[in-house]
Amino acid sequence: MLTEQSAYTNRWRQISPVAKGFVSICGMVAAFAAGSPRTALLVALILSLATVLGANIPPVRYLRVAAPALFFLLASGLSLLASLDFSYNSTFGLSLHLAESELPRIFQVCCRSLACLTALLFLALTTPLTDIISLMRRCKLPETLLDLMTLSYRTLFVLSEAVHETVTAQSARLGYASLTLSLRSLGGLVANLAVQVWQRSQALHLAALARGNDGALRFLEPDYPDSPRAISCAVISGVLLVVLAVYLP
Repeated sequence: MLTEQSAYTNRWRQISPVAKGFVSICGMVAAFAAGSPRTALLVALILSLATVLGANIPPVRYLRVAAPALFFLLASGLSLLASLDFSYNSTFGLSLHLAESELPRIFQVCCRSLACLTALLFLALTTPLTDIISLMRRCKLPETLLDLMTLSYRTLFVLSEAVHETVTAQSARLGYASLTLSLRSLGGLVANLAVQVWQRSQALHLAALARGNDGALRFLEPDYPDSPRAISCAVISGVLLVVLAVYLP
């Protein structure tokens, strides 16, 4: 929800998604083209500053959105650093040690992943998903995939509203007054959501049958009056970012 809130309220909301998508792709290319961890960190810094300062995304919200991915990146880096030894000379035939020789390569992989994350956050926090889906449709991605994304996007908000209403009703009846009542209320919430998911999936299936499963699910695309200028600036910025990553040691 924080991602959608930022996508609809940021300073660059009226900029063409083509321009923002091109900058995001160039950011990922620059991340993979970076020859050193320092260069990858510089790419990540530039993209994060562009998102926070350029699009006027609050830093706290940016960190809250990025926190799960950063935690996963940290866990992945630690798992790469640790190595299991199955030699018979070790205790119980198994030992755990640190792969210190692989530390530079692991650090480079983590820095590149961080740069790719900031590139994706640049697009996700400045562009609503409906505009991203329209951009993907222009890129000739499969219509089935886009329809699944549309349905999942809609279902996410419906289920979020259902969870909020159910928790509010349970709280009004003191359903979370104790640990026992909280567990019982949580079980009721899960059961209620399971039933609602089943009912709504059946309703979507009947709606698809009623329209003959013919045609893709489309949105009205807004007009972007400054698209040529925005795309030109995006091309220049993206190319400069890639050149910086390639030639900076």
